Amino acid sequence: MHFMSDNAAPVPAEVLAAMTEAAPHPAAPYGNDPLTARAEGLMREFFAAPEAAVRLVATGTAANALSLATLTAPWQTIFAHRTAHVEEDECGAPEFFSCGARLTLIDGEHGRIAPESLAAAIAVTGKRGVHGVQRGPVTLTNATEAGTVYQPGEIARIGGIARRHGLPLHLDGARIANALVHTGSSAADLTWRAGVTIASFGGTKLGVPGVEAVLLFDPDLAWEFDLRRKRAGHLVSRHVYLAAQIVALMKDDLWRRLAEAANAAAAALAARLGALSHVRLWHPVEANMVFAEWPRALHRRLRAAGAQYYMWPVDAPLDEGGDDEPIGARLVTSWATREEEVDRFCRILEAG
Repeated sequence: MHFMSDNAAPVPAEVLAAMTEAAPHPAAPYGNDPLTARAEGLMREFFAAPEAAVRLVATGTAANALSLATLTAPWQTIFAHRTAHVEEDECGAPEFFSCGARLTLIDGEHGRIAPESLAAAIAVTGKRGVHGVQRGPVTLTNATEAGTVYQPGEIARIGGIARRHGLPLHLDGARIANALVHTGSSAADLTWRAGVTIASFGGTKLGVPGVEAVLLFDPDLAWEFDLRRKRAGHLVSRHVYLAAQIVALMKDDLWRRLAEAANAAAAALAARLGALSHVRLWHPVEANMVFAEWPRALHRRLRAAGAQYYMWPVDAPLDEGGDDEPIGARLVTSWATREEEVDRFCRILEAG
């Protein structure tokens, strides 16, 4: 019963095969090889953005931090949801790589920025002239850290607010594949057509060893991104292995099959849990994450049976307090989640 993270999923065989196929052949380093050019072309085609610059990095934190640094001056602030990955899980990387820019945190239900809250925050920022922090980019996460998804119209509304103030819009797409499957939209509709300036396409959450593609829809930003990537130590020498992962994900829509499997497993899990009177779901389940709470005694029983997942918050005490006290959990499914894992987990909860 492995629900700790989609980061823990095994690597799909197709991806391993693509990397192995690339291994025996010499390749120019730093992205100057034909396979990288092919991967970049596939990303442009996928996003229907023939002019976009495409850059590969190995981690989601690098993709976010370098993208935001490219869009942000040190005296500016980045507008982000209060629970965004750039706020809670990147150890200050966006602030560090932007040489001191800050984050302004925006509220909104179920992990999504509330447009009215964003507009209000932008309106009061930069009012003190040289004495105050200035307005910077807006960043969204899709799918969100709550497992919910922005629809194209919702992104476009936020993009419109940013555009009226002359601000760029960044999209953290660590789980954009899951969002695409849920919405049925095109990658273009979830990004540049809705006003996004820079977006990432995440491979890591799909189960690959590590690749994130950064799409700079304004190609004039590419040179600065290149310099920042090199200076930060994120220009991978053996770039061909990053490229091989992207090529494999795009072949025969492997990305879609992986995301569909993860989303379907989460939906099945949520349906079973939502039917139990002693379980409460916290957010709509739209991607591959389920947030819920149930009595502490059942957490202990699940852990004793070998279930792996995060308590939520992660420091929630399991070994103290009353058995009936409700405690939260985060359950993440992946392409490799099996029906029997979901069934066994739910049977323990159903037994009460």
